[in-house]
Amino acid sequence: MEIVDQRSDRNFVAMLLLCFFLGGLGVHRFYAGKIGTGVLMLLTLGGLGIWTLIDFIIIAVGSFKDKEGRYIKN
Repeated sequence: MEIVDQRSDRNFVAMLLLCFFLGGLGVHRFYAGKIGTGVLMLLTLGGLGIWTLIDFIIIAVGSFKDKEGRYIKN
């Protein structure tokens, strides 16, 4: 049985910075390949900031996943 690395090729620090500075526009979601929720965040301004804050925390603790379901970790 082969063990597969479940770590994304997306950069953790870039993801965290995108969420912090441009999270209200959903840029970090576009970066992760999640286009649909990125558009939703863009239209709602990051859920008026609440959705952005939650995403920032999830990214910071290493639990955010990209489009393929792989964790974006440091």
